[in-house]
Amino acid sequence: MILASFDLPTLSEAVGLGAIYALMALGVGLVFGILRLVNFAYGQLVMAGAYTLAFTSSWAVWQSVATCLAVVVALSLLMDLVVFRPLRGQSPAVMLVTTFAIAFMLQAIALIVDLRNNTLGEIVFSPIGTLNDTVSIGGVDVRKVTIVAVGVALGALIVLGFILAKTRIGLHTRAAASDFTTARLLGVRANRVITFAVVVSGLLAGGVAVLMVVSQPLVTPDFALHDTIIVLVGVVVGGLDRLWTATLGGFLIGFASGLINGLLPTNDTVYLPSVLFGLVIVVLILRPAGLFVWGRRARVERV
Repeated sequence: MILASFDLPTLSEAVGLGAIYALMALGVGLVFGILRLVNFAYGQLVMAGAYTLAFTSSWAVWQSVATCLAVVVALSLLMDLVVFRPLRGQSPAVMLVTTFAIAFMLQAIALIVDLRNNTLGEIVFSPIGTLNDTVSIGGVDVRKVTIVAVGVALGALIVLGFILAKTRIGLHTRAAASDFTTARLLGVRANRVITFAVVVSGLLAGGVAVLMVVSQPLVTPDFALHDTIIVLVGVVVGGLDRLWTATLGGFLIGFASGLINGLLPTNDTVYLPSVLFGLVIVVLILRPAGLFVWGRRARVERV
């Protein structure tokens, strides 16, 4: 197997994919920090947003995107209110299995809705597809969606960092993430903090849906499923107990995935999962607590 030649466009594509995965990791990590819940149904939120974009393709761009964000946030809040809140006192295993059940249920619902015209898959016919066009930066052709993805990811990190550091709800969120039980005893309103995390996570999922349909305009019930699995692995690789480490892990595995995919010849891209997850196993063997976790937090209890 001979690697394809490395070039700057390949690097830019890897950075763009890393930025999208970082946004997904940010949404996953934010909810985990509060509820200690790894939400395997997060990809189905992205899928719901993509279907919304497909069904509203004839609308103005801002209307379609706004509707996408509203649908994903509403679904995220409904998921928390109807399912997660009643099970909040249950064991992590019960919560984890529940997210799998929600994921497959939402896929089944999407399949029923999708097959109403006896055709599987919906195509997003929207002007946002023009983000696939390239612009020249220093003589390198870079897709507009890559620039937008990097900008959105950096903007989301900066805004969320400011909210967490400078606002009352941010202080309560950080307290809840550190010790949820003690934070509640000190007067932190649990439902308010959780709602904040769920809404922000939903907004990030909606943003990811918009960015992903640019490259994948055909939306199916398993849309973003593979990407979600990779992001969850990246979150673990980066370090699940801190938001910034989880986000870095998401970016790293997205960047590595895009880079390896670009370097492999077209006929050999089938090897991508093997190479990627092989590297993940090596990293977890060497750094079981997370690649970006240092000091005492890096010491993992072994059985």
